[in-house]
Amino acid sequence: MLGNLKTQPADKILALMTKFKEDPRDQKIDLGVGVYKNAEGVTPVMRAVKEAERRLVEEQTSKSYVGLPGDPAFADAMIDLVLGDAVARDKIAAVATPGGTGAVRQAFELVKLANPNARVFVSNPTWPNHVSILKYLGIETVAYRYFDTETRAVDFEGMLADLAQANEGDVVLLHGCCHNPTGANLNLTQFQAVVDLINENGLIAMIDIAYQGFGDGLDEDAAATRLVASSIKEGLIAASCSKNFGVYRERTGILMAITDDAAQIPVVQQNLNFLNRQNYSFPPDHGARVVTTILNDPELRADWAAELEEIRLGMLELRQQLADELQKLSGSDRFGFIAEHRGMFSQIGTTPELVEKMRVDAGIYMVGDSRMNIAGLNKETVPVLAKAIIDAGV
Repeated sequence: MLGNLKTQPADKILALMTKFKEDPRDQKIDLGVGVYKNAEGVTPVMRAVKEAERRLVEEQTSKSYVGLPGDPAFADAMIDLVLGDAVARDKIAAVATPGGTGAVRQAFELVKLANPNARVFVSNPTWPNHVSILKYLGIETVAYRYFDTETRAVDFEGMLADLAQANEGDVVLLHGCCHNPTGANLNLTQFQAVVDLINENGLIAMIDIAYQGFGDGLDEDAAATRLVASSIKEGLIAASCSKNFGVYRERTGILMAITDDAAQIPVVQQNLNFLNRQNYSFPPDHGARVVTTILNDPELRADWAAELEEIRLGMLELRQQLADELQKLSGSDRFGFIAEHRGMFSQIGTTPELVEKMRVDAGIYMVGDSRMNIAGLNKETVPVLAKAIIDAGV
């Protein structure tokens, strides 16, 4: 049996990480991996997380299983964080998942269970694992235009034109904020136009929100998700705690299913529980308890939000510094989009060949589609990157 297995395509980001580790140069810069790093290149444990974990160690009396959907208090806290009062609680079913990836996977599983003929429309580009999971599950995927490589902004007219081709019951996957990999985002007026199209054509909205608090602020980054959720008949929301709580390895996420008919919620919840049982039975609990502890304690929540704001503002400063440095070196404003993008990532819109040239010549490691992780920079390395970009002829 095992001899029948075939080699799977290598994950491009993980392969890039391996190359970076093997590069002997001291002046190399890692802009590939999708984790936040501070100026020292460390992914720190947040202050509130440390305190919440200390309390759990002292106070927790059991490591027994939680229920199939996870701790209900975690669901309530995350629904409040992501949705606020946009949707009544009795119209939301939710399950804890192993990270945001687990939430996305369970969402796609639910789509397949509810409507095997549904297609999923994804932005071009999108997070590669969206497409990989859909392909593995045998769900037809349709790309819609999103990123204009000339303007480095959203091709909104192209996006609407492509989404207009979706059939009733098809799913439209949207990024709630801080689009990965481009950093280019819809504004609320554009989100409203997408919602109108979804409602007019009987489509299902699915939102992946993995970077709340990394863009314009916690509530600001949730505004689009809340707008969509409050305006549609039904939809799915996959949320991750990996980035904004820094609990990457704890695998802490949640899948929410919303409907305007509260009578449907018991069956929806039962199906979400069923899918959890089939895939991993009970979801991880430690990270979820940490997050719940933070969100339900006013002092911890305030400290967490303050540290998250420091992280957000630090990335914005790096964006502005890089845009200014490139303006100085190029003598033009063509890199101004970097300051306008939001989140950890920007896609600079160049070719894989020039990305490889920057790696070979200057030790700059970014994904082949030219996605770079802004959080991989600091004030000293920004000028190095800017020079490499210009020298490569981007």
